[in-house]
Amino acid sequence: MSKVKYHYDPESLSYKRVERKKGTTIGYGFMFVLAAVLAGLLLNFIAGKYVMTPNEKALTRELANMKLQFEIINKKMAQAEDVLTGIESRDNNLYRHYFEANPIPEEQRRAGFGGVNRYKDLEGFDNSDLIIATQNRLDILQKQIVVQSKSLDEIVKLAEDREKLLASIPAIQPVNNSDLTRMASGYGYRSDPFTKVQKFHYGMDFTAPKNTPVYASGDGVVDRADSKSTGYGNHIRIDHGYGYVSLYAHLNKYNVKVNQRVKRGDLIGYVGSTGRSQAPHLHYEIFKDNVRINPINFYYGNLSPEEFNALLLNASIENISLD
Repeated sequence: MSKVKYHYDPESLSYKRVERKKGTTIGYGFMFVLAAVLAGLLLNFIAGKYVMTPNEKALTRELANMKLQFEIINKKMAQAEDVLTGIESRDNNLYRHYFEANPIPEEQRRAGFGGVNRYKDLEGFDNSDLIIATQNRLDILQKQIVVQSKSLDEIVKLAEDREKLLASIPAIQPVNNSDLTRMASGYGYRSDPFTKVQKFHYGMDFTAPKNTPVYASGDGVVDRADSKSTGYGNHIRIDHGYGYVSLYAHLNKYNVKVNQRVKRGDLIGYVGSTGRSQAPHLHYEIFKDNVRINPINFYYGNLSPEEFNALLLNASIENISLD
């Protein structure tokens, strides 16, 4: 029930009822509605700016979590980069140096990506700079890992080749010291036992009783086992690869066949005196790229320093060879 209002009339000295005009009432009502609408809009603006909806709160938390995850990813990439830098340093300064391979240039390891914009699809977002920088860093890291992986594959191959090379190079004395009578003659000019003329002796003669075991001085494949080479009598040639060939002459008999693969230390034959020979002994030669070289440098595999020095001294004596 609306309140009735009165006002005091000084002329009649009495209170009179205030009659409200219909237009005024409508005006008041309109102003009330307008004020209510404005107040609602103002409250909605304030709520929209300072008060978040549950959905907005969830999205804000998700965005903050995303930023945190990107920070964690960048820290992990920094750790991975430090580890990779250490591997690259050892690769260039140790592994590749040991295997006589050229180091990988820094510009090749750190090369970026040219050409079209790789991150166009990541542009236009509030955090595009963070996302693009992280993706670019990850791409570069992946490329460095690929480069390093290929380098290590190469090092493994070089190591396998080096291991195979070390096993193949003639490196032991073909006759055991305990079986030797003496080291009869070395590499160099020696008196021919038949003509007594100075002649270059291309191998080393190991004097030993007939049928003394003869061993392969390195891994390889038997290339020849015959008596068809002048002066050598029954002899064996082993192709070790890498340009190395070893020859064992004046044998009494063979213990291998042509094309047979042998390992260093395998029994391949027995000492004899076949061919152009003065007495039972093993004539031993080494070829490198079809050139005969001094075998004295290829006994590091089974001789002590003292034994090698004694062999070196005996081999240097200019005496009469046995073939």
